[in-house]
Amino acid sequence: MKHNLLTCILLCGTMLTACAQQKEADAYQAIVAQDGSGDYTNVQAAIDAAPDSCLQPWRIFVKNGSYEEQVIVPQSKPYIHLIGQDKDSTVIHMRLNVGGKPEKPEDDPSGYWACSVHNPDAQAYQHEGSVVLVKGDHFYSENISYINDYGTEAHNGPQALAMKIQGDCAAFYNCSFRSFQDTWMTSTKDEHRLYVKDCYIEGAVDYFYGGGDALLENCTLYNVRDASVIVAPCHTSPRFGYVFLNCIVDGNAEAAKGNVKLGRPWHNSPRAVYLHTTMRIPIAEEGWTNMGAIPALFAEYDSRDAEGNILDLSHRKTEYEGRGDNPAKGSCPATISAEDAKRYMYENIIMADDGWNPRAYMTEPSK
Repeated sequence: MKHNLLTCILLCGTMLTACAQQKEADAYQAIVAQDGSGDYTNVQAAIDAAPDSCLQPWRIFVKNGSYEEQVIVPQSKPYIHLIGQDKDSTVIHMRLNVGGKPEKPEDDPSGYWACSVHNPDAQAYQHEGSVVLVKGDHFYSENISYINDYGTEAHNGPQALAMKIQGDCAAFYNCSFRSFQDTWMTSTKDEHRLYVKDCYIEGAVDYFYGGGDALLENCTLYNVRDASVIVAPCHTSPRFGYVFLNCIVDGNAEAAKGNVKLGRPWHNSPRAVYLHTTMRIPIAEEGWTNMGAIPALFAEYDSRDAEGNILDLSHRKTEYEGRGDNPAKGSCPATISAEDAKRYMYENIIMADDGWNPRAYMTEPSK
């Protein structure tokens, strides 16, 4: 009797495991696992095998692992959904940068040339200049860390992207992005949209830059050096530009010296707005700095310190100096009104006129 009962329990356990595995397989079109338990052992192979011109999500599940590779999503493959098992344990990373050959060894104290995409002897030779490059529209990802190892290890330039978006309607949930200079470049097309929720973005120099309408909600912007600069947009005439809603600005001990800037204007007439931001580290009194262009709007609303006290924004920068083809001088408001702040909402920025709703894809990470 006991033998039969034990056999029954073992059979039930086996059946439950098989059912769980079948349910997992049914939920995804492909599974990536380094140990060979999936359909592919690297992420790029799974993307390469995805069909072109999809009109609905092609879901790829990435099991926990350290995937050292460059990942490129071609323009011909829209609706790629890359879902990690766990944000901290599912890591796509590579060591690369775009620095040119130094004239003398002493010009390269950080050793960037050894992993430059321009160095014929480097593993990254002739690679794209980002760990991940997304050209396809409607890309979605959750529970994955995207890391440029050169940036996080050297804590120095040159440019070392972890993520570059060129497609429209990209969205990320519960992901990490880490480097030092230029961590994440967004699409430079004003009409493109990007939604980022509950994510962590780390860097020091212009580490979120580019164009498009981008809404970052409940995200942490983590600065890793003194006088870090967070954004460097290049908008021409977007509807909203960069919008940070209910985000946290944080950093290490170096960044906490009070010299961090919220952004600087890269090209054209950029826009960036911080709404209901918690500044866990002190920000430079002027808030913003010059770069060459004149911003259309660099502003804040309801910024608070780590204790929840409303910050005095009366000394924020409003006058800018241009160079090159830009006006020599220009100005923009440093704050917006409560009424204006109401416009900066998900429904207006992301859903817009066509009802795109990436929140529908997002699931709470398992504990």
